[in-house]
Amino acid sequence: MNEEFVRNRITELRLRKGVSEYKMSYDLGRSRGYMYNISSGKSQPPLKELFLIIDYFGITPAEFFDGQNRYPDLTKKIVSIINELNDEDFEVLMSVIGRIGLLRGIVNDLSRNCECNQDMQKADS
Repeated sequence: MNEEFVRNRITELRLRKGVSEYKMSYDLGRSRGYMYNISSGKSQPPLKELFLIIDYFGITPAEFFDGQNRYPDLTKKIVSIINELNDEDFEVLMSVIGRIGLLRGIVNDLSRNCECNQDMQKADS
């Protein structure tokens, strides 16, 4: 984790939320250039301010710093919905997720196969 991660993560989440730097600065009660200065690297928010920014996105600090989770706000909503499912619906969901994973695996295998065939054809030429 470094300053660039924080800056990029704030920008990524701000764009996903669909707000401008100016609007976010205004919503946070800061000067109009506040978010611009952060996103451009001219300044870093102090820890207290960073927590306000994280709260603005409706996520936890753990979700903010989890760079693997590209959609922390949606993930939170999905988990909330999953927690309300009955056993039967949960099993249906798991089967759909399994099918998607299987289909992805098949597509990946086909594309790898295709690339290998293309490489072999180039080698034969």
